[in-house]
Amino acid sequence: MTGAVPTPLPDWLTAARRITVLTGAGVSTDSGIPDYRGPDGVWTRDPDAEKLVTLCYYLADPEIRRRSWLMRRDLQAADPRPNAGHAALVDLERQGRLRALVTQNIDGLHQAAGSGPDRVLEIHGTVHEVLCTSCGDRTPMRAALDRVEAGEPDPACLVCGGVLKSATIYFGQLLEERVVEAAVAAAADCDVFLAVGTSLTVHPAAGLVEVAVRNGARVVVVNAEPTPYDDVADLVVHEPIGTALPRLVAAG
Repeated sequence: MTGAVPTPLPDWLTAARRITVLTGAGVSTDSGIPDYRGPDGVWTRDPDAEKLVTLCYYLADPEIRRRSWLMRRDLQAADPRPNAGHAALVDLERQGRLRALVTQNIDGLHQAAGSGPDRVLEIHGTVHEVLCTSCGDRTPMRAALDRVEAGEPDPACLVCGGVLKSATIYFGQLLEERVVEAAVAAAADCDVFLAVGTSLTVHPAAGLVEVAVRNGARVVVVNAEPTPYDDVADLVVHEPIGTALPRLVAAG
């Protein structure tokens, strides 16, 4: 079924008691954070911007790092807040129906909205911490940005002098195995898999749909643009996330 949120909701959706959710950049666009691969996405408009989050370029080029720190500074200054889509997933958790919330987003808005940190699996890391690429020391992003604002264009690790980066997964960098394993387990152990605001083109996140289907789950896709998994989904919704998601997760 493709189109708007059906009224009434399908029985299999209202009866679901173990829903695993996968969210992508589309969930945060209503909070003022642009997506990356959409028609007006950051990388669609400026493919060169992808270098800012590609590990080999970042480590090799101080100018790339300088631009990256300015990008992070501007994002923090924008002070994005959770929106209705984030709030709907908090409601789903309060209903006792959320198995896990797997997110490709790095913005921390699910936790800011009230989602339990133990339910949120950030497979691409978080922008709220900084990691040293040499010694592994982790510190708050705010401390690094304070140094940038004080005049350091490319702050180094205070422990070993190594290159600092946000604690996010860059292109060319391996994902954390324990987080991926937890996401796969959540996809295999749900009765409904709900993919929201994601193009479903980036793996291994996109492959979670296949895991869910293989284990008998129903699939719901909520996204502005078509995805490669629309043909296996039981329900595809193209309405705005902020209005569609609250209706989809209404208590059964």
